[in-house]
Amino acid sequence: MKLPIYMDNHSTTPCDPRVVDAMLPYFTEKFGNSASRNHSFGWEAEEGVDQARKHIASLINADAKEIVFTSGATEADNLALKGVVEMYKEKGDHVITSSTEHRAVIDAAKSLEKKGIKVTYLPVDKAGRVDPDDVRKAITDKTILISIMLANNEIGTIHPIAEIGKIAKEKGVLFHCDATQGVGKIPVDVQELGVDLMAFTAHKIYGPKGIGALYVRRKAPRVRLVPMIDGGGHERGMRSGTLPVPLVVGFGKAIELCAREMPEESVRTMALRDRLQDGIMGALEEVYLNGHETERLPGNLNISFAYVEGEALLMGVKEIALSSGSACTSATLEPSYVLRALGVGSDLAHSSIRFGVGRFTTPEEVEYTIDRMIKAVNHLREMSPLYEMAKEGIDLKTVQWAAH
Repeated sequence: MKLPIYMDNHSTTPCDPRVVDAMLPYFTEKFGNSASRNHSFGWEAEEGVDQARKHIASLINADAKEIVFTSGATEADNLALKGVVEMYKEKGDHVITSSTEHRAVIDAAKSLEKKGIKVTYLPVDKAGRVDPDDVRKAITDKTILISIMLANNEIGTIHPIAEIGKIAKEKGVLFHCDATQGVGKIPVDVQELGVDLMAFTAHKIYGPKGIGALYVRRKAPRVRLVPMIDGGGHERGMRSGTLPVPLVVGFGKAIELCAREMPEESVRTMALRDRLQDGIMGALEEVYLNGHETERLPGNLNISFAYVEGEALLMGVKEIALSSGSACTSATLEPSYVLRALGVGSDLAHSSIRFGVGRFTTPEEVEYTIDRMIKAVNHLREMSPLYEMAKEGIDLKTVQWAAH
């Protein structure tokens, strides 16, 4: 076993060597522009792109023409929200989303609010799930879009997307789903889920960074978008710009591998995740699981360690790559807004650690992580006067702290 250990597979994943191999020829030998239609270099590049598009569409049960390539899921989410709102502004000015969405959706929604769009942020239950009935109640005759993520990036909770999809269809409202954490890890079928737009990316599934996709439904209903980037009319006018062919090919290969290996890979990562959970939670008291016990991603584990500061714990196990909160917001010292939405108190939210088990995680790494986490938590608690007071039976909520 080599140190450091990577346990942060929700923030990004290493490129699978098989993906790198598939990409390499497209940097030097097959370097054509896939939009060059009048010579063999362009045709060769276009063929690589078409192949990738087919693999991606096939995984989510879509048509290849419904896949729009973007620079990643953040751009795909922005294109979905802003593109729909601009296109359908004559029909209404109301969007529904949830309070635990990724920043790519929440910040896009906040940006729309500044332009006069009304946004409803639905609450979640203690396990982090949106209640489909809340979605139904929030819909008005001005609602043009619902945007609910498939699986949460911090706590791994999977939302009841198919139920929400049925409600959206009944009411004739477009439904967007940020499926960044779910595609390639759990089965995703856009027809069964009743989704009209879906965003996802390559770097969460052992593909390259810098390439993502937006699924845009073509019939029943045909979804139309106003593009955010104007140019040569690439991607059927929805996203102009020369396609990064090597990245597209890598994305397609990563998806092809997921399609083939997902059944056994999800079983393996779940077993390792469960071992990690049992090992840590079985040996320490006052540790709490965040998110849904069963309806969550196979490799996700999010635990709060009472009487321990999350940042101090990360510093105490520097040879293990972990995160507190989401990688996209780890520059802030605010407690995770996702955990706060679950009703987790500020102290416990600050003490939460996210573990992401992935394709290349080994049982030895899991055992090492269990051992190091137990030692680090015990060490920090030994130094904590709060922990000592709690152990003595003092209710910390009733303590009157002296003002300086």
